[in-house]
Amino acid sequence: MKTVYMLWLRQLKRHFRSKSRIIGSLGQPILFLVALGFGFGPIYQKAGGGNYIQFLTPGIIAMSTLFTATFMGIELIWDKEFGFLKETLVAPVSRFKIMLGRTLGGATVAVLQGLIVFLISLFIGFRPNLVALPLAILFLALIAIIFTALGTAIAAKMEDMHGFQLIINFLIMPLFFLSGAIFPMNGVAKGIKYIVLINPLTHGVDGLRASLTGTLGLGVTVDLIILIGVALLFVGIGSYLFSKVEV
Repeated sequence: MKTVYMLWLRQLKRHFRSKSRIIGSLGQPILFLVALGFGFGPIYQKAGGGNYIQFLTPGIIAMSTLFTATFMGIELIWDKEFGFLKETLVAPVSRFKIMLGRTLGGATVAVLQGLIVFLISLFIGFRPNLVALPLAILFLALIAIIFTALGTAIAAKMEDMHGFQLIINFLIMPLFFLSGAIFPMNGVAKGIKYIVLINPLTHGVDGLRASLTGTLGLGVTVDLIILIGVALLFVGIGSYLFSKVEV
């Protein structure tokens, strides 16, 4: 467990050492909150949807966590390219523990990023149910673990950082837009609805929205069970692919 802890701590230090990275990663969520929240708010309200900021904010928090988590895979490619990973792999520690430490470290960074967006949203007008905040953090953690493990799995099979970014954007943008993060998915075509339901981010957003605003959706218990199952699956896949990494 000491190895897992050390790798977890290393991931935190690497991310928060760069202030420009932290500030840069907050730009897109804030833009979405302000531009969409105030831009589409009156339209959403006239359509009978209520306060759009209340609806939108959990989705943007999930988005911030999603992007931060998946792009943690770039650090694995960076370490492979410059030989840092080799130094870790030669240690007498199982690769599963190495992968687990990196995943938990990246997931922690992603959760903290989501919480920063949450705090910013309070100044924009978001009014959450603070009693259920621990449950919301649990959903954030599951989203972060799933997509950090996904990023690690993809990065384990790649050598090019630019190619990794293209593939990740190709994957996560549809996942984001088909998760109900920025608009309700009620009444969508049946084929799209099936895609929405098998999208793990859908259950993350739904769970966040339920815990922070009390909006009932698919059900908190259902969301938790699905996210835990997907997290275990992705960590397993990521561990297997990481075990095949050659440096």
